[in-house]
Amino acid sequence: MSTHQSSAYPSVIEAVELPKIIHVGGNLYAAAFTLMKLLPARYIIDRAMAAGDLVPGTPVIETSSGTFALGLALVCRQRGFPLTIVGDRSIDDDLRNRLEMLGAEVELVEDRGQPGGIQGARLARVAELCRARPGSFVPQQYTNPDNPAAYASVGRLVSRTLGAVDCVVGPVGSGGSTCGITSTLRSDTPGLRLIGVDTHGSVIFKAPEGPRLLRGLGSSIVPGNVVHAAYDEVHWVVPGEVFHATRELYRRHGLFMGPTSGAAFLVASWWARLNPDDKVLMVLPDEGYRYQSTVYNDVWLREQGVRTAPATAGPRLVEQPGEDGGSWSRLLWNRRTYEDVGAFTGLETQGSIA
Repeated sequence: MSTHQSSAYPSVIEAVELPKIIHVGGNLYAAAFTLMKLLPARYIIDRAMAAGDLVPGTPVIETSSGTFALGLALVCRQRGFPLTIVGDRSIDDDLRNRLEMLGAEVELVEDRGQPGGIQGARLARVAELCRARPGSFVPQQYTNPDNPAAYASVGRLVSRTLGAVDCVVGPVGSGGSTCGITSTLRSDTPGLRLIGVDTHGSVIFKAPEGPRLLRGLGSSIVPGNVVHAAYDEVHWVVPGEVFHATRELYRRHGLFMGPTSGAAFLVASWWARLNPDDKVLMVLPDEGYRYQSTVYNDVWLREQGVRTAPATAGPRLVEQPGEDGGSWSRLLWNRRTYEDVGAFTGLETQGSIA
């Protein structure tokens, strides 16, 4: 029996915006995207058009240094809106070329010590551009509720394909994918466990801010779309183990993905081994072609001082965010709010003096 589409896709956007659901092995499954941020980009733009917030010629301005920028560029090119992307030096020459070929204007800003780090600087520049271009539309991926709402279609796809899922593991940046997918799945399976994957140096889950070599997950601001009370567990991962896992995902399973996917695979495969009766779904955000000269390049890894290695010991269980900033660690978040979780001060281990 044929499994082909009965009709052609209207554009490349509809053809690739949803993931492929793949059985990786045992109790582990993947929602593997070509370009995950294309889905919320399309959803946000189309909703704004329907509401009359976007009319022909309206400038679109957004902050992004990664795949959301590329998703927006594809959608705005097709829908006919001028786009300005405010990013930073993590937009490499290849990505910048792809954005500009799609008609986007790209501005890069520097971190000059402003509140919120580089993301704060990018947001400040977006605000300046909006004042200079009245009537502009800002998608606001970090706070726009249409970002997580876009992923309801992914939740429905997962339900149709796999039925009930016991655990979802995904990287956390804006919070859109993990919160959006899980919200839909929990309407039928309230006990579904959500594990968020972050990186040391990110403040999303109350750990201290610091430099981050891992890009695409983590943040120097706390996005409004991160519903902290949705997460059962949070993992902070380190570059060497993540880059090794990214390569293993390709070597062992033929999934050529980026490092955020490697981070999800690292945590999800560990969880699946420890919980063999659980059906585990990992979210893999984008393919690896953008990272051939970095994560998949041994010279670049040596230049960064990164040694890729398997995570043989697994994560260390900690009691507070930031308690262990040097290795893979996990915290039982237990669906608490941001305010309900205390930050590590470094004083807890010193005891008290009467």
